[in-house]
Amino acid sequence: MRVKDLMSTTVTCVRPETSIEQVAKQMKQENIGSIPVCNDRGEALGIITDRDIVIRSVSNNSNEKKTAKDIMTKNLICAEPNMDTHEAALLMAKYQVRRLPVLENNKIVGMLAMADIARKPIYVDEAGDALSAISKQSTLN
Repeated sequence: MRVKDLMSTTVTCVRPETSIEQVAKQMKQENIGSIPVCNDRGEALGIITDRDIVIRSVSNNSNEKKTAKDIMTKNLICAEPNMDTHEAALLMAKYQVRRLPVLENNKIVGMLAMADIARKPIYVDEAGDALSAISKQSTLN
């Protein structure tokens, strides 16, 4: 099975100059845990997770002045639509992430979440292994 078979194709992006407050509101409104940061052409520049907002902004009492580009993770770990789902689960485990932006020609075409993989019985073991690796303590700059 390929990533394109499981990914969500409804993806909202924010622009680099979007305020952290607006990013958080949009994530809450859409009930999502991460949001890609894209330029005018829809090209992926980075990603912001709910944890990024807490660690890099709110905990420093500086969220009112920061923008998406200030706290986004720039080195994207991503999948491609035709990537094997098992390979995507291995990426999640290796880099301790729960969600992967899916890129085609550097443009966001979908998001693949650990939950998307876990819903398929044939991937229960992969999802469990990846979740175990993700759950190990990690540090965030």
